[in-house]
Amino acid sequence: MPRFLIQVLGVALFLSGGLWTLQGLGLVMWPAESFMLDQKQWAAYGVIAAAAGVLLLWIAQRKMR
Repeated sequence: MPRFLIQVLGVALFLSGGLWTLQGLGLVMWPAESFMLDQKQWAAYGVIAAAAGVLLLWIAQRKMR
């Protein structure tokens, strides 16, 4: 997979994971009808997704060398 696509996927996972974490913790209550609000399992899924995004960004960085 080209490095640029890995970077895009990594950023998307990191940002969506951060949103899921904040929604799951009840810190971001948007959108109001979301099923993920104040649901602790979504906070855990978000942390996992954000970590996967960071890992992909790290892999893309190493491919530059």
